[in-house]
Amino acid sequence: MVLQQLQGLLAGIYDLPVCYDVYDFLFTERERLPQPVRDSPTDEQVLVLDEGGTAAVGLFLDARLLERLAAANPLDALHAGNLGDCCTALEGVSHFIYLAWNAGHDRAVSLLELELQAEIDKYVASWWLLREQDPARYPAELHRLLFERSRVDARLAAGRCELYREASRYAARFCRRLQRQFSAQGTRIRREAVAELRRFYRLSRERKLTHIQRHA
Repeated sequence: MVLQQLQGLLAGIYDLPVCYDVYDFLFTERERLPQPVRDSPTDEQVLVLDEGGTAAVGLFLDARLLERLAAANPLDALHAGNLGDCCTALEGVSHFIYLAWNAGHDRAVSLLELELQAEIDKYVASWWLLREQDPARYPAELHRLLFERSRVDARLAAGRCELYREASRYAARFCRRLQRQFSAQGTRIRREAVAELRRFYRLSRERKLTHIQRHA
């Protein structure tokens, strides 16, 4: 299944344990969303509820989105026709994994941190897939597509447009440096880039922003 494949892809890149199956937390019924977001055009939403001191997580992905991904699986071939849907699903899976990993380490997660990691995950996972599917082609246009040509949809941002823009700006800087490392000749530099990705994933929000400011 597509979501399990995306979960496995991210877990492999970041060397994370797979303790939970994303499908156990998935729902596709829009009527189960809270009223403030139910009528929005969102195809993806992660819900975190406090149930007696315990965090309960749910991932909403629109059923039509999943149908399109099943018909054009990006794990088989990622292209312009399914990149948008792939990124939407990746964002949801990224949120789910990051929340689960931090909960397992008793760490709180801010919305900026969550969105920053998701923006990076969309770039890294898409780059990974494109290179696996066509090793002779370097996807140089990917950074421009995901960061320079993307815009925050105010209808979906729920008054948080600047937060999403800030997350995108930081992610763009980090991924621009990754792009240079990934495009360099030699496996050693690429191994170092993957090692940095894994270290970065485990940093706190403050240390992530500091890392980007210093190095990207």
